[in-house]
Amino acid sequence: MMTTRTMTIFDYSNVYELWNCVPGIGLNRSDDSFDGFKRYIERNLNTSFVAEYEKKIIGAVLAGHDGRRGYLYHAAVLPQYRNRGIGRKLINQSLDALAKEGISKVGLLAFRENDAGNAFWEVMGFGARDDCTYRDKMIREMIYQSNPYLRDKNN
Repeated sequence: MMTTRTMTIFDYSNVYELWNCVPGIGLNRSDDSFDGFKRYIERNLNTSFVAEYEKKIIGAVLAGHDGRRGYLYHAAVLPQYRNRGIGRKLINQSLDALAKEGISKVGLLAFRENDAGNAFWEVMGFGARDDCTYRDKMIREMIYQSNPYLRDKNN
């Protein structure tokens, strides 16, 4: 039987392993290190969730907010467990938790080439915007793992 629960810092190694098994997840050695994960979870104690089956993490969503907007990161379900409502349940739990914290709008980034991920987000009601350009600036070096969705490893 599949269950879900709030993610904790003790889930790091299993969640990180999950992320590495799912195409479309872009990981870097800083934000996705144990220290980066711990820092994020400690700031957002009740908004990230994992799905477990037979004591194995099969799905996860890292979610939080900055007090104004919510954000979803690294939402993933192992391919062999997809199309069972697990991703939908995890996302809805995070959205509910964010709403309870007073957040009204949630954003996410999905790689353009991630067809499966983008199809999922469309079904979940997340629209793509073409009226703005996402910009960022590196203020310290980020080292990315190999990922087919990361064409330019410096961005």
